Amino acid sequence: MKTQISSLEYSHFPVMLSEVVQISSPENGGIFVDCTFGGGGYSKALLKFPKTKVIAIDRDPAVVAISKKFEKVYKDRFQFYQSKFSQIDKFLKKDIDVAIFDLGLSSIQLNNFKRGFSFKSKGEIDMNMGLSNFSAQDAVNNLSENQLKLIIKILGEEKEAYSIAKNIVRARSKKKITRVDELVKIIEKSKRKNFYSKIHPSTKTFQALRIYVNKEITELINGIVKATKLLKPGGKLLIVSFHSIEDKIIKFLFSNFSQNKSKPSRYFPEDNSENLILFEKYTNKVIRPSKKEIKKNNPSRSAKLRYAIRSKNEFNFPNNLIKKFSRYLDIEAIYV
Repeated sequence: MKTQISSLEYSHFPVMLSEVVQISSPENGGIFVDCTFGGGGYSKALLKFPKTKVIAIDRDPAVVAISKKFEKVYKDRFQFYQSKFSQIDKFLKKDIDVAIFDLGLSSIQLNNFKRGFSFKSKGEIDMNMGLSNFSAQDAVNNLSENQLKLIIKILGEEKEAYSIAKNIVRARSKKKITRVDELVKIIEKSKRKNFYSKIHPSTKTFQALRIYVNKEITELINGIVKATKLLKPGGKLLIVSFHSIEDKIIKFLFSNFSQNKSKPSRYFPEDNSENLILFEKYTNKVIRPSKKEIKKNNPSRSAKLRYAIRSKNEFNFPNNLIKKFSRYLDIEAIYV
C-alpha cells in the first residue's frame, strides 16, 4: 500500500540508510525502535519487511503529521510517540531487537528558517527542537558572560568563545538580541578572519546554543543507556553521530563496557565485574557515508555510524559514563 510523501519527508535524507538496514537485519523480524523518527526514512525502510514492528520517537512536533500517515498505512506494526528519546523506558519495557539513533539536527529543522537553527535565517533566534523549556534567544539574553563563554567553548568547541560571549553581553546591554542575523554579525565581528576555514564563523556557536537549549548531551547519555537496558541479548544499538562530543560518548560506552573493554581512565578504579560487560566484543570500527551519498546529501559528510551488540549479562548502570562526561552535563544544567 502506497502513501503520499510530504515535502517534509522529501527534505530529509536518512543518513547511511542502506548500512543501517543491513546491520539491523529486519528480514528476521522483531521490534525496532527508531529513536529519532524525523522524516521517517529509517522506519519506512524497516517496515518494508513484513515481520517487523517499529516504535518511533521524536520530540519535534513538526513530524507528527508524517507519523499519522505511517499509522494509517502500517496500523498495528507502527507506533509513534512525541517525546524525548531519554524517556524510551516509558513506552517499552524490554526485549527490543534494534534501537537506532540518528543524532543532531535534521534537515527538516535546519531548512525551516522560522525556527532559527540556520545562520542563514533572518528570523528570530529559537533552536528549540521540541519539548524544551526555553529558546536560544532566552539563553543569549539572560545568561551571564561566563556562562555563555563556557557553553560556547565546551559545547561548541569554539576557541574564541571569550570574545564572542563578551560581545554578546555588550550588544544586549544596548538592545535585546532577537534575530539570527543580529547574532551572526556579533559572532563574525568577534572572530579573527580565517581565510582557510571552510566552515561559517557562526557554526560552532550555533552548535553550542542548540546543544544547550535541547540538553543534547544529557539526552544522548540517558537515551543510549536506557536503550541498552531494554535490548534483548544479541540486540543491536546503532548510533549515527555528527560531532566529536557525541562520538566520544558513544565510543566510550561501546569500548569500555564490552567484553574486550579497556580501563576507562587511570582515575577510575579497576572493575572486573562481569555485570559491567553490556556488549559483546566491540571492534571499534567507524562506518562513514560513501562518496556517492555525500555528493547527494552534503551534510552527511561528517556522519559516523557505530553499533554494538548487547551481551547476555544483566544490565548494570554504567556510572563511569556519567563521571567521564560530567562537565558537559553540568554545563547543560545551567539555569536560564
